[in-house]
Amino acid sequence: MKIVFFTTISKKLITGICITAGMLIIISSFLLSKYVISVNLVEKNYSPIYSVETNEKKVAITFDSTWGNNNTIEILNILDKEGVKATFFLLGKWVDEFPEETKEIYKRGNEIGNHSDSHPSMSNISAERLTKEITLGDEKLRKLTGSNTKLFRFPSGEYNKDLVQVVERTRHIAIQWDVDSIDWKEQGADIEFNRVIKNVKPGSIILFHNGAKYTTETLPKIIENLKKEGYSFVTVSELIYKDNYSIDHRGVQKINN
Repeated sequence: MKIVFFTTISKKLITGICITAGMLIIISSFLLSKYVISVNLVEKNYSPIYSVETNEKKVAITFDSTWGNNNTIEILNILDKEGVKATFFLLGKWVDEFPEETKEIYKRGNEIGNHSDSHPSMSNISAERLTKEITLGDEKLRKLTGSNTKLFRFPSGEYNKDLVQVVERTRHIAIQWDVDSIDWKEQGADIEFNRVIKNVKPGSIILFHNGAKYTTETLPKIIENLKKEGYSFVTVSELIYKDNYSIDHRGVQKINN
């Protein structure tokens, strides 16, 4: 009788443990699935890269080439003299007008990015039109340099989440800037110099234009000043992270921990 009673109690105990364990598994699975679903519903921050989070004192100088008269060769001579490589975002129609300057940019070891073909307004552009703009720009650049572009800069810096996704589908990385010389306003060499120096930090992307009046005057001074402060200069592709990164709401690219 004692043995039977013990066996009966043991069976009931084991059954209760199994039921409890089963319920815990079901509850855990349910909670885990809700967590996974919640994580999957978190929207990716579709933003261009404005700057890079880094402890290294390195920055990228960029130029937008759009139309009209330009100082490209003089800028290239300054960069060569200073031992600096920059990234040039070229408009397709600018490339049509200045094919030799385009080839010279590439020949001298600078990086070339896509700036669209015709600089259309981004406020009401369709995905199809933007894709065509990028494709046409790439075709013209590839014809002259034999190389494909990896970077894209929105005309006038205007974009939205949907347009960033279009750029990604064309296998380009959208690049903005966090330091703007505003040289196109041509307010004066000292104003442009101080504006840049004041705002530069490690990981900055600096914006100039190859057709602005004072850029060739301020550029060597800015480079020399930043060199004295311990900065080095890299192209945008050398500055940014290629994988395992995120971009925060400010457009700062960071390595995921």
